[in-house]
Formats: sequence, C-alpha cells, structure tokens
Amino acid sequence: MTKLSVNINKIATLRNARGGNIPNVLAAAINCQAYGADGITVHPRPDERHIRYRDVIEIRPIIKTEFNIEGYPSDSFLNLVLSVKPHQVTLVPDPHDAITSNAGWDIVKNLSFLTDVVTVLKKEGIRTSIFVDTNPENIENAPLTGTDRIELYTEPYASGFHRNAAEAIEPYIKAARIARELGLGVNAGHDLNLDNLRYLHQNIPWIDEVSIGHALISDALYLGLENTIQIYKRQLAD
Repeated sequence: MTKLSVNINKIATLRNARGGNIPNVLAAAINCQAYGADGITVHPRPDERHIRYRDVIEIRPIIKTEFNIEGYPSDSFLNLVLSVKPHQVTLVPDPHDAITSNAGWDIVKNLSFLTDVVTVLKKEGIRTSIFVDTNPENIENAPLTGTDRIELYTEPYASGFHRNAAEAIEPYIKAARIARELGLGVNAGHDLNLDNLRYLHQNIPWIDEVSIGHALISDALYLGLENTIQIYKRQLAD
C-alpha cells in the first residue's frame, strides 16, 4: 500500500504569520500521526519562512512513524539532517528563494555532487530520495548516485489532469516503470490532491509514498484534519 506522508510546512507558515506558537507545529505532527498519517514531511528553507530548523530538532523525538526531510543539500541542511537522522532525506534542487519546488534535478549534470551527498547520508543509515521529473535519462542515471528512491515531481501531471488525465499520467507510468526495473523505490509529490490522487495510485500502484501538504492542509480547514487524512488515505487504498 502506498504510504501517505503529511507535509506540515503550511501549518508553520500560518504560525509564523502572527508569531508565537499558534498553531502548534509539534502538536500538529503528533496529531497527524494519531489520525493515521504514515509519515511526517518537512521542508526547511534557509529563510525559515515556514518550518524552522528548531522545529525539525523538536519534532524528531516525537515521530513514531516516518520522518522525511526535504531540502537543498547545502552545508547547513546537511548538518541539520545528520544531527537529527530522519528516516529519509529527499534532495530537491530548490534555489534559496524558491516559493515552492518547481523542478527536478538534472542528475546527469549534477551526478558527482549528488553522489557525494548520497554517500554521506547513507553512511549514517539515512534512506535517500532524489526529486526528479519524468526525463528517462535522469532516472536511468539515478542509480549511479547510490540513491534508494526517486520522487517524481507531479506538478505537470496535476496541471494536465483535468484536460486529459490519460495523457497527463503516461510519462509518469513510463518513468515509474524504469525506476522499478532499475531497483529504485518510487515516491511522488507536488500538487497532488483529492481530484488526482486516486488516478495516480490506480495507474502506478507500486508508488512507495506520496508527500502531500498544501492541498491536504487546505482541505483540513473545511473537513477537519483527522477526517482529511483518512479521506486521503482512502484514495490510496483502491
């Protein structure tokens, strides 16, 4: 069964808008687990505009499911993840001022750099995933880095879903098949929601994990956090 990791960045964004500690990010992580999330994802950025480095350190001891930390592998990011040792680190190529992740790695161009980073993380027993688009060349070169998984960047799928779902999913099916044949695990994330998640899962049922934040937290404003997590999990159960 594909696991659901809940990205709690947006909860931190809301907290930071007013200062103080409301909503409480630590309590949100605890509740997401209690409500059925298979994991918690955070994406700390250098400007700490949502999840802060201190949050990551405080959250780590209470994670009883899986802790996934996303980010660009700068020195400060690597020092953070090596100190807290999450279950998984997802490497993304975001520039420091990115509003949100908007592209996958060019693995061919960054092969040496990514290999060095993956080597450091795996020495500490941390599972690695590299954020990529559906370009077959990138996926075919991913095993050379030593990574355990790739995470498919699904924004193009989400943006094309209502226009032509079959056409939108086709590159992802091909990419996921290549990854599976190469022995890589497959994660997916970005702009997945209650409209498009079930179709993704039905067509690529061997996806290991989806990471969802913006849409899920937004839905929770109307549906409640516990109910929303259960609804999302049902999309992955068929």
